[in-house]
This record gives sequence, structure tokens and C-alpha cells, in this order.
Amino acid sequence: MKGRAAVVVVGLVAIAIVAAVGVAILTAVDHFTGPDGDCSAAVGGHEVEISGEQAENAALIASIAIERGLPARAVSIALATAFQESKLTNIDYGDRDSLGLFQQRPSQGWGTEEQILDPVYSTNAFYDALVEVDGYEDMAITEAAQMVQRSAYPSAYADHEEDARALASALTGYSPAAFSCDLDGGAPSADEELVPSGLTGRADAVRKDVLDRFGKLDLGGFAPGGVSTGHMEGSAHYEGRAVDIFFRPINDANQTRGWAVAHYLVGNAARLDIRTVIFDDRIWTAGREGWRDYDPPSRSGDRAILEHRDHVHVDVFE
Repeated sequence: MKGRAAVVVVGLVAIAIVAAVGVAILTAVDHFTGPDGDCSAAVGGHEVEISGEQAENAALIASIAIERGLPARAVSIALATAFQESKLTNIDYGDRDSLGLFQQRPSQGWGTEEQILDPVYSTNAFYDALVEVDGYEDMAITEAAQMVQRSAYPSAYADHEEDARALASALTGYSPAAFSCDLDGGAPSADEELVPSGLTGRADAVRKDVLDRFGKLDLGGFAPGGVSTGHMEGSAHYEGRAVDIFFRPINDANQTRGWAVAHYLVGNAARLDIRTVIFDDRIWTAGREGWRDYDPPSRSGDRAILEHRDHVHVDVFE
């Protein structure tokens, strides 16, 4: 494999004012302690099933490409490569000194062992190498992957093309409500004291995580000291457990980006103790299977806001 340096792009924090509408508290379900649920993407008649650990890595690979402004094709190539090299898991062993998601070798200039075992670093390193491949966007996935990896088994990447394309389409937002995780319940209660942002510790962790992964975003639904108006009765916003991520105006580009963020949150729901994700009149809830139509409570107001068509709502367990 040839070596590349990696540059990790750090997201900038941008916090908007409180959203105009919230979401009612949903019934919590039983305890879970990690990414132990199964996840799947169903696109164009093809379905791929992956574990919770694989989902977190796939979502990370997609989010880094989005933050860098890379096309969905780059995500397909990266996912096919990671499937072949590590089964989309961050392993600490491999052929000779190969390590991590992409089985990159310190001896070949990919970085130190510690760096390569950092999925953010290793993914950026892969993309750094990929963008140097002239015309990779129009190459067969296996050809582009081989140009980066220099594998002894170049045809093996083709075995994962269909799964990689389905996951990439969902996780980059081009296939709405196509990615879901069936988690095994809910998280235990935690200290409800608000941090300076006006969120609980768990909700603030979600806020920081999406900014780290996607860069500058328009966030709202919270304020220092908490919020007391602007949301429906019983909203998780009043408890500091919810964040809204705005994608305005409503257009195709913003809907695609919104679905990318919504799917990322679902893929990381176990790690971040996420209970609910709502976007574009669809809702996902931990402990229930798949995305469902969202039926907003009857109240006056802008239907686009009530149906969450201009923002992703995410809330965490108590």
C-alpha cells in the first residue's frame, strides 16, 4: 500500500436559537449497554444487514466524506474496501503490520499504529489517497480501491460493491429513511443536571458529536439555563434532552444532507443513548423497528415545522 498523510477536519460550533416546535416525550424502553442491535440499509431492492459496530464505522466513513465534500462514489469505494479488509471493524491485527478499518501498514507510511487504529485518522488517510487517483469517480469500485490499497487480491473488492453502494446511498442521504437500527431497548436514567449549553450531558454529547462529524451546522432547541417556551407540552426540549438540526430552506440538497445526518444519528444511537430521531415527516425510535410516518400533534403553525421537514430532531434517554 502507498502512504498518505491525513488531515482531520475539525468541525466548527454554531448554535442557533430555539426551534419553533418540539416533540412530545415518548415512552422509554428497557436498558441497553452498547451497539448490540442489528442495522440495515434497503436501497433499490437490495438490503444489507450489518452489526451495530459495523454501522458506527460505516456512518463515520460516510460522515467524513460529507464533511470533506466528497461524492457518494467515494463512500462506496471506502465502504467496499473496509468490508474486504476488516469486515468493517476496527481490528488491531492483520497481514504483517496491517491494522484498522482499511488494514493500513505503518511500514508503508500510513501512520503510526496508534494513528491507524483511530478510525477518523485512518478514514481521512484513505480519502487522502483516493482523491489523488485521477478519475476515481468514474472507475469501477474495485479498480479505484486497488489504486489506493495495492492489494494482492484486487478482485476481492468487487464482492462487496452492491452492499457498499446501498449503504453509501443511505448514509449520504440520497435514499431517505433507508437506514435503520433495531436496538435492544433503552438506556438507564442519568443525572438530569444541565451543562452550560442548557442540555443534559447526554444531549450535549450528541451536539458535540454531530459538529465534530459534519462541521458547521445550524443547531437549536436549547439555550443556556434551559428553554421554557416555544415547544409543545411535554417536549424533551424542556428537559434539555433534545437538539434540533436545521436544514433551510427546504430543497433537494438540504433534504439529502438532513437524511445523511438523521441516518448517522440512528447508526450511532446506541453509543450516544439516542431515543428518537425525526426528519421529513418520518420518525425512528429506539426499541421499535424501522422508520414510521410521523403524526405531529394537532396544533396551529407551519406544517413544515410541525412535520420536521426543515430540521432533524434528536432526543436522548432520561
